[in-house]
Amino acid sequence: MAGAHVRIDNRLIHGQVTVAWTRRLGVRRLVVCNDDVAADDLQRVLLPQAARGLPTDVCTVAEALELTVGADVMILAKDPGDAFRLVEGGLRPETVNVGNVAPRPGTAYTMVTRSIAVTADEADAYRKLAATGVPLVTQLMPHDKPAEFVPLLDRKGL
Repeated sequence: MAGAHVRIDNRLIHGQVTVAWTRRLGVRRLVVCNDDVAADDLQRVLLPQAARGLPTDVCTVAEALELTVGADVMILAKDPGDAFRLVEGGLRPETVNVGNVAPRPGTAYTMVTRSIAVTADEADAYRKLAATGVPLVTQLMPHDKPAEFVPLLDRKGL
């Protein structure tokens, strides 16, 4: 499976995704991919409503791997573990973009950029993902220049 755009963003669906990214990439469908979110009936209802009319699937990682996806699909993974499991399961995106990852209360995290908080466990998961050979970048908005993500982890000692 190749072609889909993958973004790691723990906020999942929000304005940056539904307006800026979908327009720039020509996305016609969103897939929210996280086992816990897929098990939450309320999120399964609310997330598609936040998508501003774009068809939206909310599914587990296993269900996402069963979907037919192409260049007009954006997969939103809640965390690097989800993205790794997608790649490990056969998804081959051109890149994985680490978008916004807000700090979670009660976790020990390091701000890698002004919009990306990373715990030690997440840093390991990002490195595992990068080791698959799929380019791992961060690019907050489409007009920003993408930056390789692992060197940012290195600079922060993660």
